[in-house]
This record gives sequence, C-alpha cells and structure tokens, in this order.
Amino acid sequence: MATTVPDGCHSGLKSKYYRLCDKAEAWGIVLETVATAGVVTSVAFMLALPILICKVQDSNRRKMLPTQFLFLLGVLGIFGLTFAFIIRLDGSTGPTRFFLFGILFSICFSCLLAHALNLTKLVRGRKPLSLLVILGLAVGFSLVQDVIAIEYIVLTMNRTNVNVFSELSAPRRNEDFVLLLIYVLFLMALTFLMSSFTFCGSFTGWKRHGAHVYLTMLLSIAIWVAWITLLMIPDFDRRWDDTILSSALAANGWVFLLAYVSPEFWLLTKQRNP
Repeated sequence: MATTVPDGCHSGLKSKYYRLCDKAEAWGIVLETVATAGVVTSVAFMLALPILICKVQDSNRRKMLPTQFLFLLGVLGIFGLTFAFIIRLDGSTGPTRFFLFGILFSICFSCLLAHALNLTKLVRGRKPLSLLVILGLAVGFSLVQDVIAIEYIVLTMNRTNVNVFSELSAPRRNEDFVLLLIYVLFLMALTFLMSSFTFCGSFTGWKRHGAHVYLTMLLSIAIWVAWITLLMIPDFDRRWDDTILSSALAANGWVFLLAYVSPEFWLLTKQRNP
C-alpha cells in the first residue's frame, strides 16, 4: 500500500524524512529551522574565536579559549543531533540518538565544570589552572560518558542488531534513555554546585564569568527536568516523544549560546576587573 506524501514533501522522499517538510506536522519544520540557525551561529562563533585570540589581553581568559572551542563543538553537535530526533526512529537514527545525546552534553557540561573550577580559584585570588589542565579536565570528565555509551550500545545491539531501539516498547526505550544519562545528570549537579562557589571571593570581576556558568546551568537543569518529567509520565501520548527530545536539544543549545557563549565572547577583549 502506497504511503500518501504529505503536503510540502517531494514525492521521491523516504517516509522517515517527512517531518522535515510536512506542513501538517509543522513542529518538525520549526525545529529544523531553529536547529539550522543554531548550527550557523555556532560555526560563526567557532570562526570568530581564532580571530579574537590576538585581542585577548588577559592571559587567564586566553587559557579558556581551547576549552571554549571544545564547548562550541559540543553545541554544534547538539544542534546537529536535533535532526536525528526529527527524522523518524529507525536502525540508523536509534544508535545515533542513544550514543551521541549523552556524549555531546557531557562535553558541554564538562567544559563548563572546568571553567567553574578555574573560576573558584580566580575569585579568591589564587593561582589559576593552566591551559592544559583546564582542557584536560574537560576532556577527562567527558570521556566517562563515552565509555558508558559505548558499553551500552554494544551490549544492547548485540553487535549487529541496529533495529533494537525501534523494536523496544516506548516506556522501556525512554527508561533506558534516561538511565544512560545518569552520569550527565551528575555532571550537571556538580557544575551547578561549583558555579555557585564562584560567587564567594573578593575578586568580583571574575564573578561575572561565574554568573554566566551559573545561569546556563540553572536554565539547563530546568529544561532537563521538564523533558525527563514529560518522558516518564506513564499516560502521556508517546507520539510526542521525538518532539519533546528534539525541542529539548534545540532549547538547550540556544541556552548554551545565549547564556554562556555570547556574554563570554563580549568579555573576551575586556581588561580584567578584579
């Protein structure tokens, strides 16, 4: 039986891509637009970062640039992953969703955690962490989720069954998805806690950076509480699961850009004001 092509889609397009163009299911088009704008903005920031290096006069701010570039890579990946949730779940999008969701967020939150740890020293006038230590902390914290995700994917797929995620019942799939993110939730809590410590110190100029991390984490936690709650409601219409997750990705990506990246870029070329 032939599938009816939705209004706005090309007749030769595979059905799993219909959400990208279906005018009757407009949330896919809206999120596609939001995610695309996020990709373009992230790339613009990444291209601007090397240009600003020579203009950064404060060595302590300059030390954060490699970690912030890694952060932008994570944000770019988050916007890109949004498309894997707009496209229908199948043997290709299933492993991608489960593998990359936690890894990309662990990269972003690990970078914020490394920044917060460095700021707790700067606000107290102590010797800051070196560039390599900050970057090493960010990479090290994020690698834990990589190991967890790889182990889960290998065990769940039994090496070759890429369709296992689409074959799982929706409640079981959602439970596994959230459980896979336990370490990311721990990173979020730890980063939020460390960012609150950046307000305790006599060097107030660095507290503005701490406020960026704190606000970013506060908004991220609110987004995560919302989507996890909706995903875990037993009687909720499971047809909206992909909408919830793709919306959470796009929203959190823009939180990263607007609450952290934009104000940090604005302060990059400013003189330190302790």
